[in-house]
Amino acid sequence: MPENKKDKQLFTVARLFFLLIVIPFSLMAILIANGILKLGITAKERAITVLDQTSQEEIKIRASNTADEVANFLTERKKDLLIATIIPATESTYKQFINENKKAIWVKEDNIIKQVSVPLYSEMSLADRNGNEVMKIVDGRAVPKSNLVNISNPANTRYKTEDYFNKARKLNKGEVYISQVTGWYVNKSEFEKGKNFTGIIRMATPIFGQEGFSGVLSLALDYRHIAEYTAHIIPTQAGYVFRADASTGNYAYMVNNGGFITAHPNDYHIAGLYGDGTPVPPLSEKTAEVMTKKGEEVLNINLLGFMDPGLPEVSKDAAAGNTGIKMYKFAGQTKFVAYAPIKFYSADYPKPGGFGWIGMGVNVERFNEQAIKASQNIEKEVKAWTTTIVLIIIISIVLLFLISALLSRGIGRSIAAEVPADSGEGARYQDDEDEEDK
Repeated sequence: MPENKKDKQLFTVARLFFLLIVIPFSLMAILIANGILKLGITAKERAITVLDQTSQEEIKIRASNTADEVANFLTERKKDLLIATIIPATESTYKQFINENKKAIWVKEDNIIKQVSVPLYSEMSLADRNGNEVMKIVDGRAVPKSNLVNISNPANTRYKTEDYFNKARKLNKGEVYISQVTGWYVNKSEFEKGKNFTGIIRMATPIFGQEGFSGVLSLALDYRHIAEYTAHIIPTQAGYVFRADASTGNYAYMVNNGGFITAHPNDYHIAGLYGDGTPVPPLSEKTAEVMTKKGEEVLNINLLGFMDPGLPEVSKDAAAGNTGIKMYKFAGQTKFVAYAPIKFYSADYPKPGGFGWIGMGVNVERFNEQAIKASQNIEKEVKAWTTTIVLIIIISIVLLFLISALLSRGIGRSIAAEVPADSGEGARYQDDEDEEDK
């Protein structure tokens, strides 16, 4: 076979092999590389789209859901009190009632985080029509008769100023008095040493006999069960944590219908009482400097307009029963907050504000920094993968081309070996070439 014809045949086989294998492989590799690149770009764009409209709406929905959970919880507790009015008034039945009404909370003991079942009520008491305690169960134990007091005098109550007896006696049958969160104040120094706010929500209802009003039954709801609803939430994360870190600016909190903080990662912001039962005053423009130096930083959102005018606006809108989103400045941080009213209503928590509201705040600047870092890491990963894919493509094409050349040469040799030199095939090729020249 003439050499030039053999070369043509060799080239044709190589080209066919290249078209059938190398090009499809190359296209597939390019598509994979392009897909990785586009995926990286999409992930980066999502990472740096900080608190876009969808994210904001998701956080607002979460705030609304949490507020509804709190409202449902309080409604159930009101039912508990009314049920307690029809059970026999004995120490054993009261103890059984408290023991049967429990709920799990997260605690940390010996550096181990675990759930424990805790009674919903730290206290249950019955007073006669004059306010004299007839029976009282505290932390599961009956209080000795000698230690029972007259609660018509607020000074005799647990927190020195509770007026639940006098308020409950004015109610009709089936109505319930529900107090604000009440507890001893925890200042900043105490909190930093590990002390946490503890307290109650007092619920009381009148008891009636054949002769009319006969006394008041009360339950003290353990504050920890209310705090659980916000303590473990980071608004930008779907999961939960043991306790949110306020320094990140990314946490949930609860506010009562008067604007006071009632649940917060920093317990020294929670409204509380001095030892004599008087309330610790909240920060205001006039008192902020002095109170901060003392480490007493009770927050009332309605009074924080000196920090940012947007803060009272949030409280005002939530008190009007609205769910919304606003931006404001707090402690030098640019904050985004989604808020929703807690739709639990009573004579003490009237419409439209109800019990208060849930806030979910995000430090926009810090969140932005984290998003930028994430996008930079994504960009590095994409570049690394793209470089790897390109190298694989180049090496593969070179190897396949070499393989195709070797196979083509082998096929050409096989064909040449099958055609005898004197078969006249060469003459026919020569005639073809002469005709082409003509």
